[in-house]
Amino acid sequence: MDFELGQIIKMKKAHPCGENRWEILRVGMDFRLKCMGCGRQVMVPRKLVEKNFKGFLQESN
Repeated sequence: MDFELGQIIKMKKAHPCGENRWEILRVGMDFRLKCMGCGRQVMVPRKLVEKNFKGFLQESN
C-alpha cells in the first residue's frame, strides 16, 4: 500500500476518545499517526496499520 504524509485514513478500531480518523505524520517501518479527535500522536508499526486500515478519507495536499 502507498501511504503519504498528510493523508487522512480510517482505522477499524476507534481511539479511546471515540475517533477512528487519523492523519499520517510519518511513514516508514513505524507510522506516526495523529488522532483527528483529541490530537494525540502515537507511533504504530507498519504491519499493524496495514492490518487495521479501512480506507482513505482525504488525500494529501
